Amino acid sequence: MTIPYLRRLTAVSRSPQANRHLAYLLTFTAGAVNAGGFLAVQQYTSHMSGIVSMMADHMALGGVVVVLQGLAALLSFMAGAASSAFLINFGRRSRLASEYALPLLLEAALLLVFGLLGANLETLRWFYVPGTVMLLCYIMGLQNAMITKVSRSEIRTTHVTGMVTDIGIEFGKLFYWNLAKGDAQAMPPVLADRGKLIVLSLMVTLFFVGGVIGAYSFFNFGFGSTWPLALLLTVLAAVPIADDIRNLLHRA
Repeated sequence: MTIPYLRRLTAVSRSPQANRHLAYLLTFTAGAVNAGGFLAVQQYTSHMSGIVSMMADHMALGGVVVVLQGLAALLSFMAGAASSAFLINFGRRSRLASEYALPLLLEAALLLVFGLLGANLETLRWFYVPGTVMLLCYIMGLQNAMITKVSRSEIRTTHVTGMVTDIGIEFGKLFYWNLAKGDAQAMPPVLADRGKLIVLSLMVTLFFVGGVIGAYSFFNFGFGSTWPLALLLTVLAAVPIADDIRNLLHRA
């Protein structure tokens, strides 16, 4: 990755290509973190639908402790999203080049914390497992909100359900039989957005590939497998942050 390319990936001035490429990298990362996190704590943390459903099930069955754990995970995801919005708005108001890089740098730091927490999981599981779940949910909320803000709500990297739904919609358009008779002549044809279909399909594939690599790495290397992901995010965030530091030094 060249420096100009890295600068464009998280630049304040966005392009569709930069949004797509950043989404590809973050979708891969989300898949890896989600799968590796499951091996660590036996719970997926990227989607809140499952957590809310789990809370409802255990509420009906009287499992208050599980309901509270689910609520903590849900609030952690929301807190991550809120933190991402706070950092982006702070960067925007401060006219920083790292407006979108700040959440990525925070995510990288938290992935390192996740790796450090792993060393204590077996000693105090009752304490560290819930804490790890909350941390992973926070990370997923942080990343999802960041790419949502970057793409103006067009892309989400941890929400595979939404991606698959959009893929299904585009396939429905793709195979729709446009009749050329009767009232159909007065209506525009139904056409699929083939570019969107390719992007979404690639993102779902990258989430899966990231999950496979994340699970394999965690199984073989343990919590140290988070370090390459943290390094990737740091590289993505480094150039605009370095630009801000350079500008600050020039003004001083």
